Amino acid sequence: MSLTLEHVSRVVDGQTWIDDANLRFEAGSFNVLLGRTLSGKTSLMRLMAGLDKPDSGRILMNGVDVTHKPVRLRNVSMVYQQFINYPTMTVFENIASPLRQAGVSNELIQSKVLETARMLRIEKFLQRHPLELSGGQQQRTAMARALVKDAELILFDEPLVNLDYKLREELRQEMRELFKARHTIAIYATTEPNEALALGGTTTILHEGRVIQSGKAAEVYHQPQTVLAAELFSEPPINLMPGRISGNEVSFANFVHFPLNVDLRPIGEGEFRFGVRPSHISLVPSNDDDLELAVTVEVAEISGSETFLHVRSEHFLLVLHLPGVHEYDVDAPIRVYIPTHKLFVFDGQGRLVQAPGRRIARVA
Repeated sequence: MSLTLEHVSRVVDGQTWIDDANLRFEAGSFNVLLGRTLSGKTSLMRLMAGLDKPDSGRILMNGVDVTHKPVRLRNVSMVYQQFINYPTMTVFENIASPLRQAGVSNELIQSKVLETARMLRIEKFLQRHPLELSGGQQQRTAMARALVKDAELILFDEPLVNLDYKLREELRQEMRELFKARHTIAIYATTEPNEALALGGTTTILHEGRVIQSGKAAEVYHQPQTVLAAELFSEPPINLMPGRISGNEVSFANFVHFPLNVDLRPIGEGEFRFGVRPSHISLVPSNDDDLELAVTVEVAEISGSETFLHVRSEHFLLVLHLPGVHEYDVDAPIRVYIPTHKLFVFDGQGRLVQAPGRRIARVA
């Protein structure tokens, strides 16, 4: 089983929702569509499912053109943000519904529903109705209905977004395990970079209907090919500073100067944009090559057991992602430390020149 999109575009009321998408997904793969709200994730999934038709391009399953084949004739399942279950049916009948529509025997329905319910740990709720369940149990029921018919393609449109943090973590782990032994194609949409990393597999970054980059999740994260990919695959977005390499030094905005370290020497002289992830900036020095910056606090956002600290220097703003709770007064002067060996370097066109620990061939 394979799913291929060839130059797929969709235009609605004169607006391009999907712009020349070229993607391929293989059987047994777990794939993530990562992008901000309105980036095109749901639009792309609806095209894959056959709920919408592209204005140009082709969609192939197993090499067969299914571009104009309606969803009812495709072996596809979809799970949405909202818990879409039949409220008057028991959990058993909710899960069994696609099998009954397909004319499967009662004996096989009994077996497959029980097997799937056990897999998702809801077997003891089979005789209850959805409204008698918690939010997590309702979403498990919706997922079980999608999984029970062994669809060739299963689409998850931000299915965990309405659940609390603990439930999301639990279901993420289960989903990874579920698809290890299946030969279906699983495609999962999310707005959260950390969720894409946690789920693993292949990550495709979308922005304004365009595919920005696609590849193994860890590779895309560690080697974003453009500034935009680096910004989208980072939460909070990666910090960017204009700078220059000249002689044996680096300068940021002609303001901060520091010696050119061994990691940056091979790049050569010129104007660049330097990026550093918020989680890599610290409040205390930890490396010999740390760059010390005097900054002023703008705001400290405390979220649970972590803090997003926004600071400013004379020429640029920075965000730090810190473990633990850190309270600071607005306008308080502090010092922060940037490990220069963890800098990303982008050229004037926003293309990756060097990632931390990895040299990238310069593009002429």
